[in-house]
Amino acid sequence: MNFADWEPYYNEILAYFGFDRKADEEAARLLADLLPYDNLLSLVSVTEGNEVTVCGNAPCLKDDLEKIHGIVFAADAAAEVLDDRGIRPDAIFTDLDGATDRFVEMNREGTIIVIHAHGDNIPLLKHWVPRFTGKVVGTTQAAPLPHIHNFGGFTDGDRAVFAAHELGAEKIHLAGFDLDDPDVDPVKRGKLFWARKLLALIGHDI
Repeated sequence: MNFADWEPYYNEILAYFGFDRKADEEAARLLADLLPYDNLLSLVSVTEGNEVTVCGNAPCLKDDLEKIHGIVFAADAAAEVLDDRGIRPDAIFTDLDGATDRFVEMNREGTIIVIHAHGDNIPLLKHWVPRFTGKVVGTTQAAPLPHIHNFGGFTDGDRAVFAAHELGAEKIHLAGFDLDDPDVDPVKRGKLFWARKLLALIGHDI
């Protein structure tokens, strides 16, 4: 999604949650400094022209495994749910709040890590980013930088869907998405509200 098209939604999200745009921009600059190389072409190569299944981290993921086809994008901690069942994701989309040492190992084994910078995860960026030795792509929800991208989307799951859409996936399947989950806190409920609203923009009415 072009940033000019994304920015009005981003401004609404900032107002809805009370987030600080300057902090998002600071985090993006930090991530740019921590990632001297852009591995976007690696992400494009596994996405363009392929079927992609984006796996969210709702509890229903373990029951949705039969929905998984083609290339696998995992939203944060969904990666370990999949890995425990013998499915190593092709890419993990994460703001690092669910990162573990297994993420580092999967990255070393070939999984692309798509790291998202926002105002609340600067300490996590400093801790985790230098530990990844495989292919890493950086993203932001603010204005993109030369090698920090903005494909659209807000939470790990819907950002992964937007990336698959933007990078030319032939078809996108969803697994492990429950946007009506009642067992979440108010902030998470707000994020699910925005995930539904944003996914509808690219044809995923769930």
